[in-house]
Order: sequence, then C-alpha cells, then structure tokens
Amino acid sequence: MGYQIELRHYLYFQVLAEELHFRKAAERLFISQPGLSRQIKQMEDIYGAVLFERGKHYVRLTHAGRYLKDEVDALFHHVRKMEREVRLLGQHAVMALRLGFIGSAVQSILAQLLVTLKHDYPHIDVDLQELSNGAQIDKLLRRELDFGFVRVDEIPKGLTCIPVLTEHFSLVVPRHFAVQPENFDGLHLLKNEPFILFSKDYSHSYYDLVMSIFRDAGFEPQVALRTVNALSIFNLVEQGLGVAIVPASLKRGYTTKVNFIDLQDIPQRTTLSLAWNIHQESKINTLFLGILQKHLPWKAV
Repeated sequence: MGYQIELRHYLYFQVLAEELHFRKAAERLFISQPGLSRQIKQMEDIYGAVLFERGKHYVRLTHAGRYLKDEVDALFHHVRKMEREVRLLGQHAVMALRLGFIGSAVQSILAQLLVTLKHDYPHIDVDLQELSNGAQIDKLLRRELDFGFVRVDEIPKGLTCIPVLTEHFSLVVPRHFAVQPENFDGLHLLKNEPFILFSKDYSHSYYDLVMSIFRDAGFEPQVALRTVNALSIFNLVEQGLGVAIVPASLKRGYTTKVNFIDLQDIPQRTTLSLAWNIHQESKINTLFLGILQKHLPWKAV
C-alpha cells in the first residue's frame, strides 16, 4: 500500500476527534463524509491501529486515538507557533515572550532581565503572568508559557529547570511588635503567635520546607491564615493578624508597614528556578536563555 501520512490527515483526524461525528466533521472540513471516512481509514491502515470506535449512534476515540489526539494537538500548536514566528522574523516585527512568575521573582532577577530586554530588544513583547507555582507548571506543560520562575523541588517529565537564586528566609512582624531585629534571639520566641504563611497551593515543597523551620525550632506553628500572594501576607501582618516567614528577596519592592528579621542562622534555604518545556524550542527561547546567562554568576544555561 503506497499511502503516506500527510499533514491533511492529521487535520482531518483532529477535527473528527473534536466532533466525534463524521457528518459534522466533514462539514467543518468542507469535504464529503465518504471522503473523510477514506482519509481516516488510510491513517488506520498506515499506523496499523484503530483510532475510532464506530457504532450506529456513536463515534469514540480508542486508546490509540486518544494518544494520537494529544500528539496532534501539540503538533498543530507547534505549527501555528512556527508560522507566527516565521512571519514575524520575515517582517522584522515584534516577537512575543510569555513569562510566568511568582512575586518574589520580581524583587530579584526578573526585574534586571526586564530592564535588559526593554533596552536591548525593544521589539520583544513580554507577556507577564503572575501565577502560582502549580499553575505555571501546568501552563509550561501545555506550552502556554515560554518560561516560568518557580519555587519547586521537583518538576514533571518534559520540563527542565536551572537554579537562578538561592536565598535565606526572613521573619515578617508588625512595626510595633514586641520582637524586633534588635531583641530577636530565636524563633522559639514566637511559638505562641499566629502565623500567616504561603499555602500549599503556592508550592508543596516550599510549604514543607517552611514547616521544617518550625520543627527545628521545636514547635508546631499556629497557622492563622494561608494565601498565595506576598502583598496579602504583608498587609495581614501589618494589621496585626499574625507574623510570617517569607523568602528574603521579598523585603524589596513593598511599602507596607512591617519589619523584617533575617533568619540567616538557620540551615534552610529556598531556591528560585527558571523552568521551561524541553520540547519548546524557538528563537525567542534561545535569546532569553542567553540574556539570563549574562545575569547569573555562573554559566548555568
């Protein structure tokens, strides 16, 4: 049999997989229903696998069909992205860079990177999205972000990451709180205080790391509130609703009336990492990694 898979086959398959109805799919594709059936049968013959279960009143994807649909969706996503980039490069037009980040990234390396991008590459359109660690990971897997600044210990298959900044923690207290930097001699002083912490939704591994700080101090914290937003934490501390522990970089960039006590003497450190999808290669990705390399103190990229 001399059939070969062509891009049109994948298009026909994708539309039928979405409609699960031969007549509706054929109408969308502007071809006849028998013609669509022949194209799908060709694909099944070439692959040696049944892609759709056909019944009198239903059409369903088989296990092989579901797998192929995921791959075809990713293929067409890449094709559309490739077409956009070729047009942009041909027209010397603006290129888009989609960056996910958590709040602490803005107070550290992200701000420096954005200054460089604006100065050296004014034609790059940066789409910034402040998201939780989990939301960034999901979007990176779906290739809806180019890069994400995250605090996680493990990332799923298909992604990779490099460390960008490792830092200590800081205790956040109200301005007129009894414990201040000058009289602080250990976290045990706060064992009876309510704490406001980043929730597990921010990052399971980060949450567990913070919990280990309390274990080392010999007490279980009284967690009054949890949130995924740094500014919310600072505002709640300012209102006297509790104290907090945050990455030290969050000391910069906020104007709330709180004080910070550095916890440099404890062993726990938190690492901000840059993550991306290893299957997503583009000119803008290569460019951004090159810019990042210039800002890191080591050749990590």
